[in-house]
Amino acid sequence: MNKIMVNADNIYKNYVSGNEILHILRGIHFVMPTAASAAISGRSGSGKTTLLNILGGLDRCDSGRVMVGGEEISSLPEKNLSLYRSKKVGFIFQFHYLLNDFTALENVMLPAYIAGIKKSSALERANELLSDMNLSDRTKHYPSQLSGGERQRVAVARSLVNDPDLILADEPTGNLDPDNSAIVAHLLYTCAEKWGKTLLVVTHDEKLAARASSRYILENGLLSESRTKGEGA
Repeated sequence: MNKIMVNADNIYKNYVSGNEILHILRGIHFVMPTAASAAISGRSGSGKTTLLNILGGLDRCDSGRVMVGGEEISSLPEKNLSLYRSKKVGFIFQFHYLLNDFTALENVMLPAYIAGIKKSSALERANELLSDMNLSDRTKHYPSQLSGGERQRVAVARSLVNDPDLILADEPTGNLDPDNSAIVAHLLYTCAEKWGKTLLVVTHDEKLAARASSRYILENGLLSESRTKGEGA
């Protein structure tokens, strides 16, 4: 049996809007094995991104416990949480957030450099990941010289550069046309499998969700497993 990578137990999260309390997450229970893939779908505003941010250490739950890789992150002080985000988690967002003044290669290398990895090792890793993204001929191009699909593939490579245990992808194909969505989806799942990463995707993209080994629906603050099973990559 695979080890457990993510174990979220009884997660609650509320927000205050004026005089109203919004109950976003109402007791989420969620478990993911190491090197597994899962997709979470649901209506806009259902709390999908909130849950992803809690698992990634970008936000804190009001109550409950989050374990990632055997470490409880829900009670970590901010300094330790920052280290967790840097070393243990790779983030992919709907917008690529590449730095315009850096080449594709430099954008991928930067998180490794910030994390203290030697420049030679970061360079080797970044080149390998861009090769995995079929972008070996685009390493010296700046974001403005890349297509939308290419920019998102650079963002996928960047999420992997620090060799994180967990990849969290929030609508990674949301800004792409169908052809580029299919390319990014294929490369995302293929690379996660190649490098043995645990991949959690939040998406409205049915084809992207269908590739996951497990699928969930977030509705009314609760998470339930979807009856629709993934089709495999």
